Order: sequence, then C-alpha cells, then structure tokens
Amino acid sequence: MTGKSQVHPADAAGIAAAADVLRAGGLVAVPTETVYGLAARADSAPAVAQIYRAKGRPDFNPLIVHIPDLAAAERIAIFDERARQLAAAFWPGALTMVLPLREGAEIAPAVTAGLPTIALRCPAHPAMRAVLAATQLPLAAPSANRSGGVSPSRAEHVAESLGSAVGLVLDGGPCAAGIESTIVALRDGGWQLLRPGPITGEQIAALLGSPLQPEGSAGIEAPGQLASHYSPGKPVRLNAECAGPDEFMIGFGEVAGDVSLSPSGDLAEAASRLYDCLHAAQRAPQTRIAIAPVQDEGIGAAINDRLGRAAA
Repeated sequence: MTGKSQVHPADAAGIAAAADVLRAGGLVAVPTETVYGLAARADSAPAVAQIYRAKGRPDFNPLIVHIPDLAAAERIAIFDERARQLAAAFWPGALTMVLPLREGAEIAPAVTAGLPTIALRCPAHPAMRAVLAATQLPLAAPSANRSGGVSPSRAEHVAESLGSAVGLVLDGGPCAAGIESTIVALRDGGWQLLRPGPITGEQIAALLGSPLQPEGSAGIEAPGQLASHYSPGKPVRLNAECAGPDEFMIGFGEVAGDVSLSPSGDLAEAASRLYDCLHAAQRAPQTRIAIAPVQDEGIGAAINDRLGRAAA
C-alpha cells in the first residue's frame, strides 16, 4: 500500500480534525483502551463501505459500534436487565455486548452483516470518548489494520498496515489493555462468550451465572471469530521452550526470546505487549516465529485465543 497516513496527537486540535473527517463520511484511526480502531459513522453505508475497502475485510464479518453511554446504546439495541447489569459493571470499558438490533435504528446494514443483532461497546479511552462527544454519532470501529493481520496497539502500527487508506490517525500512545474487547452474546436462557478479552468469563459469570455451552458452528456473529486471524504472515509455533532454526522467539516468563511478552510472567503486561511482539516478529528477518507457553487462566485465555488464531 502506497502513501502515508497523517498522524496527529490526540489533543483538542486532533479531536476536532477527526470529528470533521468523520462527520463528512471519512475514516479516522482512533486509540481505545484495547487496540486502535478504524472509525467511520455507523449510520452511513458509504462511510462503512470505506472500512471494508481499507481493511479488505470479509463482508460477513460484523463491526463493533462504539457509543458514549447507555442511553445512546438503548437507541440502537434492545437491552434487558442482564445487559443493564453488564453495562453498570463494565461500561465504559473493554466489554462488547451482542444484542438484538432495535427496529428503526439508524445503522447501516453492512455494520451488522445482515444479522438481527448488533455488537455495542462503550469505550473508556479519553480520545475515543472525546471523538464520540464531538461527532455525536455512533461509530463503527474495527481494529485499524488489514483484515486478518496483527492488530495495532500503537499509531505506527496503523500507518504501517493501512498507509494512505486512512487519512488521519490520532496518536494516543500505546493501548493499555493491548488486546481486543471481550465479546458476550446475551441469549434467551443465558449468555455465551464469543471472544475472550480483558474482562474475563469468570467476571461475567459472577454477575450472570454460568455461561451457555457453545452449540457448534453458528456462523460469524461478532468480530474476531474467524479461525485464522491476527496473522503475522509467517508460520507460528506455539508452546515453544526455545527457538528452532530460522525462528524469531517471543518469550514469556522464564523462557527468554528475541523479545518477551513479560519477563516476569505478568499476564496483564503480556496482553499489553502481545501485538507489539507480533509486529516485531513480522518485521524480523527470520522466516518463522516461535512463542513460549502462556498459562491459560484469567486474561491468559484471551492471549492464547489470539495466539491460536495467529498460528492457524
């Protein structure tokens, strides 16, 4: 991809410039507490089409819509008491809820990929919240990278992946959580975890009770469910204790490497550094990638979900 994005600090002038671009139907990359999002107004089919073109994203993969608060969310989706409980506990924050789309909601059909549900999140990052306040629009915003590739946790990752396909990037520094939001679907009789993330299934179960068991393949209901996703474009070997020939090693804890998710074995640090390390591996001269074992507990389940899809 040729050309470069314009990178602006996420200050008052940058927020105002971003709001102007979005209201006019353009694309802006905006930091959130999870990863950088590629935002467009969710009520405009031409604006949403630009997201799909820029990302090369399959049109059956729905988009998360970002809203500033519960009142804005309830204008778009139907909330029951469970959804309001989750919103009270985890919004603003890294939780996306898949809920029934409200009849008459002003949302472009491509946002939901033809489904009767919509994925909604109320983000906590001050830059995204400022952009939502300035535009007064719901914003569709998947991760700001080519579809299926490594997600961006820094502004430079966006510029490397999308180039001039996005005209304006707001630079808010590295993302704190570093992996995408948790996605939960509320269904008749229970709930399901569609994508693990910074908010754990155990935290949700503490509010709502045990999750429903998956019912086999129900198709793509939310972002990040494709079997092969977050790919660095090289073969990936998981649970490696050391590097093999021509492998770039991503370490964790006592397993050292060319880079490390967390030398101390801290899972939160590992989540925040995950995509940074995958981007480093992508740029490295080695043709293969090895990744140390990460314990599958708490946020480690979300890290292993991303690694498994990267290796698929």
